[in-house]
Amino acid sequence: MKLSLEGKVVLITGGSKGLGLSCASAFAGEGARVAIASRKQENLDSARQTLAKEGFEVVTTRADFSVPKDAQAAAATTERLLGPIDVLINSAGAAKRFPADTLTAEAWHQGMNSKYFPYIHAIDAVRPGMIERKRGAIVNIIGMGGKSASPMHLSGGAANSALMLVTVGWASILGKYGIRVNGINPGNTLTERLHEALKLDAQVQGITEAEALKRNEERLPLGRVARPEEVAAVALFLASDQASYVTGAIIPMDGGRLPVI
Repeated sequence: MKLSLEGKVVLITGGSKGLGLSCASAFAGEGARVAIASRKQENLDSARQTLAKEGFEVVTTRADFSVPKDAQAAAATTERLLGPIDVLINSAGAAKRFPADTLTAEAWHQGMNSKYFPYIHAIDAVRPGMIERKRGAIVNIIGMGGKSASPMHLSGGAANSALMLVTVGWASILGKYGIRVNGINPGNTLTERLHEALKLDAQVQGITEAEALKRNEERLPLGRVARPEEVAAVALFLASDQASYVTGAIIPMDGGRLPVI
């Protein structure tokens, strides 16, 4: 399948690790011109080295996407160095997990400020240029927490749910400009974030992290958690010409755990 991503300019928020880094590798492998953004310069430096070992050169830009001016600056830097942005992959931010009895006002704000607003600000930064050029693709990597309430992830799940609505809303609004907006809802995926969640689950249940992972996988029809590159492959498709008539879709990637429409 020819994805026609060669030469496309791709900005990936949260691109220095986890799913964002996997997306950076995948798009660079397709010949796209990739910029990755992250809050921490050391993470960007590490990601650049990792990608260089794979034979890929990327642009890096430090930005905290919870701050609107940082989002605008990251988009401007990308376009100055690489050209007009064709694709935005939103993968920045991770809401902390809080046991239900510790859900304070601060926890609720943390969920929105760490996940919801970074995606909103990134979309705001690229949207005017995409409208002017009458083309573009936006892929929001959200999470199944927006569809299934978890006592350990209620504030982050609320942010995810809001992002799902924003995704389909912008898809409806921006379609007339040739801009497609889609989302991916990964379940547990083999990243640092999963290890953090397993550590918390293990503490609550009084078991080891290995046992927590085993119990998690036993609940999945596919019998295992996802690999980051599997999520990146779906992001590639949604951003490509092969998905030219796909917009407003929220694709679950939870191994079949939630049998819902």
